Amino acid sequence: MRDKSVDGLSKKELIDQIDSQAIFIQELLKEKEAEVRLDYPWRGNLGHWYWNVQTNEVMFNPLKAQALGYTKEELPVKVPYDFFTSRLHPEDYDRIMEQMSDHLKGLTPVYEVEYRIQAKDGSWKWYYDRGKVTRRLTDGSPLFASGIVFDITHRKEKEGNLEDLAATLIQLMDQDDLTGICNRRSIMGQLKAQMSLSGINKKSLVAAMVDIDDFKQVNDNKGHVFGDYVLKETARTLQDSLSDQGVAGRYGGEEFLLILPNCSVEEAKLNGCRLAVIHNEFLMNEAVSVSIGFTLYESGQTVEELVTCSDRNLYRAKAQGKNCVAGPFLDPVH
Repeated sequence: MRDKSVDGLSKKELIDQIDSQAIFIQELLKEKEAEVRLDYPWRGNLGHWYWNVQTNEVMFNPLKAQALGYTKEELPVKVPYDFFTSRLHPEDYDRIMEQMSDHLKGLTPVYEVEYRIQAKDGSWKWYYDRGKVTRRLTDGSPLFASGIVFDITHRKEKEGNLEDLAATLIQLMDQDDLTGICNRRSIMGQLKAQMSLSGINKKSLVAAMVDIDDFKQVNDNKGHVFGDYVLKETARTLQDSLSDQGVAGRYGGEEFLLILPNCSVEEAKLNGCRLAVIHNEFLMNEAVSVSIGFTLYESGQTVEELVTCSDRNLYRAKAQGKNCVAGPFLDPVH
């Protein structure tokens, strides 16, 4: 004889539903007792959630769905666990599923994560979620889990703004105020780092000192404001001419330090820097040129010794009439 149905449900389905609701009620009572004893320190925000693992049904504070832009009428009669997990950010999904799986298996004492979840309007909300399995079957498999969830979107936005601010501050600390390229502290730090890498990787490294020829005359004849334009345009031209093969920094005054990792003693690239300056349309009109002295890093040298060697070759270039490049074992090239 077939079971009679009530509201379209069989007797067995009714019993299962009653059992499921009974578990929910027991857990709710237990949690309320815990709150009275202050064993559950979390308060407010989006409230608690309860998950019958066996039936995959989730009960939760309506605030959780409302925060995502859903009304109660838009939710299914029985909300499955994947109603929320299907809306996880793709970059968070695997991590969250792995952590939940580990907890369900009893490998971790609690489930505690932060993740992004997509709201109805397509935006992303940040949630902090913490819970645990509160009841297991005799074979150890999870039966019931409960927890609490917070909307931490505002906090994450503030963190993101602070990270952006920190990155900006770091950039400003490393940037020369006038020219926009690396300042002395930054370029010297990078030179030290490249020297260490050169020693480890056994790759060559070239350092070069660059000086704008007769820069004092530019300031004397056209003023310091115009001189600043010359400095800025020279710095930009030097960095652009190096492209991704090296980095330029302002060493001080009208002097610049160039670093060329994985570069052998060849003047072509540095002579290219010199040519780039004299062919720059703005600098050409003012007959601006540079002298360059470079050297090859030798294992065991200090950063001061390396810069001093480059400086000596810069003096050689100046002594040869300026607007040229001088390096070790190399006659100045005009």
